[in-house]
Amino acid sequence: MPHVGFGGILATEFFRQDIKPMIDHTGISVADWDKSQAFYDAAFAPLGSRLLYMVPDQYTDGSKVGGYGSVKPEFWLHESRNTGPGRHYAFTANSRAEVDAFYAAAMAAGGRDNGAPGLRPHYHENYYGAFVLDPDGNNIEAVCHKPEDAA
Repeated sequence: MPHVGFGGILATEFFRQDIKPMIDHTGISVADWDKSQAFYDAAFAPLGSRLLYMVPDQYTDGSKVGGYGSVKPEFWLHESRNTGPGRHYAFTANSRAEVDAFYAAAMAAGGRDNGAPGLRPHYHENYYGAFVLDPDGNNIEAVCHKPEDAA
């Protein structure tokens, strides 16, 4: 039986590729800039994202602030002594192979396993994700909503 969400909408409709995202950009505080940059450089490469912009020091009181994305900065790191509690961020993958590559790269870069790549049918039948804890304990996920045979 298909999963039904709010207003009787099928769960798979929530993940259509033609819907404008609600969030334009977001970010987290990181305790060790170099360690976090190495982690995110590796983890995001399989997803086609990279560090696109560093805010000049004169605007950050000397803290390192940089934004990752594929076209524009969408996920920001801000160097800080106060990182706060762990948070969850899910990043779109274009294929299940990208999810697998994200997981392998993130683990090789010092991430900690929080859920190996696989289907999560309790969300919907094609939800394929992997979860890794970053150096500050944030739960970082790569997810593909396409069927296995989708290109």
